[in-house]
Amino acid sequence: MNQPLDPGAIVTRAEVEDFLYHEAALLDDWKLDDWLALLTDDASYYVPPNDKPDADHRFTLFTVADDIVRLRERIIRLKDPNCHAEYPPSRTRRMISNVRITGVEDGLISVAANFAIFRHRRNEPVREFVGRYRHKLKRTDAGLKIHERRAILDAEELGRMGSVSFLL
Repeated sequence: MNQPLDPGAIVTRAEVEDFLYHEAALLDDWKLDDWLALLTDDASYYVPPNDKPDADHRFTLFTVADDIVRLRERIIRLKDPNCHAEYPPSRTRRMISNVRITGVEDGLISVAANFAIFRHRRNEPVREFVGRYRHKLKRTDAGLKIHERRAILDAEELGRMGSVSFLL
């Protein structure tokens, strides 16, 4: 029988917070290659519909459902000057709060957190993206890495928020 492990024996909340704050800084500073290095080789990145946050991306339309190959391609595209949606890159500021370790199972550390992302683009109003993260982190020899991220937006619809071309 697979018994749940004590999360405190694997990782501390402070360590998880430091990791998430570092990750947010990399994205805000547009250090996308460094951000990619924080992901496992089999990582997944999801932005599900907010009415079905636990849905399976194979059977439900997601805003984003990327595996590591698509994430690498997304980074290449975002860094390309011909990517008009993000050139010049948006200026963003991420606020991460209410970080909680919610469990450990099969070597993956489940983490929940809230986020607020403020996106600034030339000639556009400031866009606010607010929601919650659900992460599955993995401890590696190189430290914590993201195995899965779900960014669940609180917005009822994305229309007024504009493009989600950057990484949430």
